[in-house]
Amino acid sequence: MKRHIYLLVFGMLFSAGAFAAVGDTTIVQAHDTVHLSYYGNYDTAISLPNTGKTYRKIYMEFTLGKYKCAGYDPSNPGDQPGQTGWCGDWDYTVQNYLMTPAGDTLELGRLITPYANTNAPRTPWTWKQRYYYDVTDYYPVLKNAATLRILYAGYSGGFTASVRFIFIEGTPERNVLGVKKLWGGSFNYGDSISINTHFPAVSLTAPAGTATAALKFTVTGHGSDANSCCEFLSKNYSVLLNGSTVDTKAVWRATCGSNELYPQSGTWPLNRGNWCPGALVYSNFHMLPGITAGSVFNVGLAFENYTNSHTSFPSYITQGTLFYYGDFNHVLDASLDDIISPSNYEGHFRENPYCGGPVIHVHNSGSAVIATMDIQYGVAGYSNSTYTWRGAIRPLHDTDITLPEPLGLRGGTTTQTFTATILTVNGATDNDNSNNQMTTGFMPSPVFPSSFIIAMRTNALTDTLNASYSDASWQILDANTNAVVKQRTHCSINTTYTDTVNLSSACYKLEIITNNGYGLNWWAYPSAGSGSISLNKLGATYLHYPLNGNPPNGTYANDFGNGIVQYFTVGGPLGVTNVNGSDMTMETFPNPAQNDVMIRISGMNMVNGTLQVIDALGKTVLEQSCTTSMQKLNVTSFPNGMYSILFTDSKDANSKLHARLLIAK
Repeated sequence: MKRHIYLLVFGMLFSAGAFAAVGDTTIVQAHDTVHLSYYGNYDTAISLPNTGKTYRKIYMEFTLGKYKCAGYDPSNPGDQPGQTGWCGDWDYTVQNYLMTPAGDTLELGRLITPYANTNAPRTPWTWKQRYYYDVTDYYPVLKNAATLRILYAGYSGGFTASVRFIFIEGTPERNVLGVKKLWGGSFNYGDSISINTHFPAVSLTAPAGTATAALKFTVTGHGSDANSCCEFLSKNYSVLLNGSTVDTKAVWRATCGSNELYPQSGTWPLNRGNWCPGALVYSNFHMLPGITAGSVFNVGLAFENYTNSHTSFPSYITQGTLFYYGDFNHVLDASLDDIISPSNYEGHFRENPYCGGPVIHVHNSGSAVIATMDIQYGVAGYSNSTYTWRGAIRPLHDTDITLPEPLGLRGGTTTQTFTATILTVNGATDNDNSNNQMTTGFMPSPVFPSSFIIAMRTNALTDTLNASYSDASWQILDANTNAVVKQRTHCSINTTYTDTVNLSSACYKLEIITNNGYGLNWWAYPSAGSGSISLNKLGATYLHYPLNGNPPNGTYANDFGNGIVQYFTVGGPLGVTNVNGSDMTMETFPNPAQNDVMIRISGMNMVNGTLQVIDALGKTVLEQSCTTSMQKLNVTSFPNGMYSILFTDSKDANSKLHARLLIAK
C-alpha cells in the first residue's frame, strides 16, 4: 500500500491541495529557496515556538525546485542553455538535520532528488515538488532556538530547497516523553571491518510515564560493486533488544516504477536500496516490546554478513533514533489524514484526475479498534452523501477507504472542491474532531467520446509471470464496480493491436500495465524495443486524448514505468449537456506545447463560439472567438502547467467541448 505523509492542512494554508478544520497554526520558515550546488551543508538558524502549548501535528514541508547553473558548453551533450553539466539532472541524497544548543543532531527527513532534465515534460525550469514529513514525535526538541541543516550530497548544482515547519495546536495521539539518537552516519558495507561495529548495543532506561518505545531507523543503500551492492542489491538488517532479534527488515524499495514523479530523464524506474529518485525515503519503525517506565534494556542493530567485491565501496547511510511514548490521549480518535482522490496535489499525480468513488486515508489515533465510521462527503455545489464504513483498524494503523461516487466528479473544466468529514466512530462522537475533516481542490476527470480506438504496439519484453506473452496489456474497468468491460491481454511481443471500444455513459478506469516496470519505450533499455499506446479518434490517426502523464511523442513517450491509470467519463457530468459525449470532438496539438497550439474541432456543421484557456486555479487566461474548425492559439507567455481548453457554442451555452493542454517549455 502507498505510504502517506498525512496532508492535514495544506490546501487552504499552503496550497498543496488539501486542508482540514484545525486549531491555531504556527508557521516557521527555515530555508527559503536556497541554491544547492556542490556537496556540502546548508545551515540556517530558526526560532521554534515554546509557549507551553501542545501540538496535535508538526510537519516539515520541503519544497524542491530548480535554478539555471552558470555557464553553458554546447559541445557537451549533457548541457542545456543556461546550465553546466548535469544541472538538476541527477539522483542525489538530501538530508535534513535538526541541531539544538544541547548538542542534538537528529535527522528529520531524507529524500532523493529526481533526474530532472529540463527537456523532461514534468521538470521544466519552473518545476517545484512539495514533500511532507510528519515530525510530531520530535516535539521535545523542536523548541526554542536551533539550527536546521540541509546536507546535499550532490556533485552538481541546479536544485533549490525551501523548508518550513507547520505547528498545529491540539492534543497529540500520544505524548512523546523522550527522543534519543543512537547511531548515525555513512558506513562501508562488506569491508574487513564489519559495518556492525557502528551499531553497538546502547544501554538505556525508560523515563517515567513510558507506555511503549520504538526505534526509528532510516537507511539507504549506495554505491555498486560487482554484485550491485548496495544500490541495486537487497540486504537485511535486524533490530536486537537485550541481545535477541525483535524485527528484521530488507533494505529495499520495490515500487520505483510507480513513482508519482514520472517520466524522468534518468533510470528512475529501477528498484533500489530503500529509495527511488524524486521520492521521500521511508523510515522503518520497530516496536520494542515490553518497554515501560523504568525498564532497563539495551538496543542494538546488525546487518547480515556480506563481503564486497573490493571493486568499489558500497555503503549505507543510516540514522537510528529511539522514541519513548506515553499512553494514548484518546480512546476513540479516527484521523482523516489524506484525500488521495480527487486531488490536485502533485504527490497524487498518478491517481488523478479522478472519477468514481473518492479514496480517503484514515489513521487510528486512539486506543480502541475502529469498527465503524459514518462519513459525510461531497463536491461543493452538489448535495452531500453519507456512507457507513465497517471494518477493523487497530490502534496506530491505517487504511484506505473508497466511498461511493458522489455527484460532481464527472466532466468540467475548472477546479472544484471536495470535502470529507468523519461524523461518528463506533457509533459515538469522536474524542477529537479537530482531525475529522479535509478538503481538496481537484480537476474533474476528462470526458471521452463513447467510441474511440486504442492502438498499442508491444515491445520485445515478455511477461514476468508467463514468457509466452508480452509484458504489456490494457483493460478498461467500470470505476465504481471494478468490473472489466474491455481488455487486451495475452498479447504477442513486437505486435500492433488496434481495438475499437464502444462504451455507454459511465465513469471508467483505463489501466495500461507493464509488469517489468519499464513502460513501453524506455530510452535506457534499447534492447527491449520500442512500443507505444495511444487513444485515437475514429477514422483518424492523430492522438485523441493524451494519457495521464504520458507525452504523445518525443524521448519520453511511453516512458511510464509500471503503467498508467487514466480515469475518464463517457457522457459528461450528470445533468449537463456536453457535446463531447456525441460525435463532436476537440483536439489540441502539439501537446505538450511551448509556443503555438492548434485547436481542431470536428463533427460540427458550423463552428461559431468562444474559446477559453483556463489555468489550474480556474482562472480564464485567454478568451477569443472561434468560427473555424482549426484555430491557432499562442501560449508563449503562459507559465508551465496543466490547462483546460473550453469551447462554448454561441447558440447553446450548455453545449461545450473541452480538452486538456500541458505547457512544458
